[in-house]
Amino acid sequence: MTASKGNPGKRPLGRSGLEIAPLVFGGNVFGWTVDEKRSFELLDRFFDAGFNAVDTADVYSAWVPGNQGGESETIIGNWFKASPSRRSQAVLITKVGWPDAPGGGGLKAEYILKAVDDSLRRLQTDYIDLYFSHHPDAQTPIEETLRAHEKLLQQGKVRAIGASNYDAAQLREALTVSERENLPRYDVLQPEYNLYDRAGFEGALRALARDEGLGVITYFSLASGFLSGKYRSLDDLGQSARGSRVEKYLNPRGLRILDALDKVAGRHNARPAEVALAWLIGSDGVTAPIASATRLDQLESLLKATTLRLSAEDYAVLDQASAASS
Repeated sequence: MTASKGNPGKRPLGRSGLEIAPLVFGGNVFGWTVDEKRSFELLDRFFDAGFNAVDTADVYSAWVPGNQGGESETIIGNWFKASPSRRSQAVLITKVGWPDAPGGGGLKAEYILKAVDDSLRRLQTDYIDLYFSHHPDAQTPIEETLRAHEKLLQQGKVRAIGASNYDAAQLREALTVSERENLPRYDVLQPEYNLYDRAGFEGALRALARDEGLGVITYFSLASGFLSGKYRSLDDLGQSARGSRVEKYLNPRGLRILDALDKVAGRHNARPAEVALAWLIGSDGVTAPIASATRLDQLESLLKATTLRLSAEDYAVLDQASAASS
């Protein structure tokens, strides 16, 4: 079984009722480093290979000069319009509530109820499969946020809800409020997690997600591209628009991780990014990593990661190199 033959298999996304292939396409590049034409090509190839989930957010890609946010959703919506059959194939994931989003932000009910309609309009669809609270909002009671999500679920605008960037205490509070007030609960977690950034998810947060049966979709799965191996010195940072986000990884531990990825990749005739994603796909508690590509050859490499089976020795090499105390 290979990804290129269109049968990567599906995994249940917690208790949400959704099923996704073990790799999610990251739509943060749409309207940033990828134009609409190339976005369509990448999405077509991804779905033709049997994968079915695409992740975006209402704030993507507001950080690009001249953008206002919503560009990624707009491109995905135009893709659905150009290929109407794709919508029924897709598990469409988007988010609301980034703190400094243009036009507002946060998780107040009034804002969520407006933002979802804006997202639906850009996405040219009448429902979102998985709607994330993008970031905790300390200024808004969690009950208020969950009641807004409840309304969206009742209206059919959203099929399931999730929490992104929540730590264990914040997630526990949300789950407790859901149970106490008989409100919908977050069924999916989206944490930052990769071979370099491990501490935030491993431990209490992973244990809670596992105990509560949450699906887990990881972001920055390749550490902003660092784990691809193409950034190995300060001179390499100018290779892409993401270079400025990678400098923090260029330290002895980061370079040890790259060496370990090179070693394991050599055993499997694979690329470092493929190994880094395979490590995530096989990690305890992870449903699927999010990864993005800007070219078709990059995408083909990402798809290969879903069929790469790492050995116990491979895991030992990677874990030893990436241990926080190493």
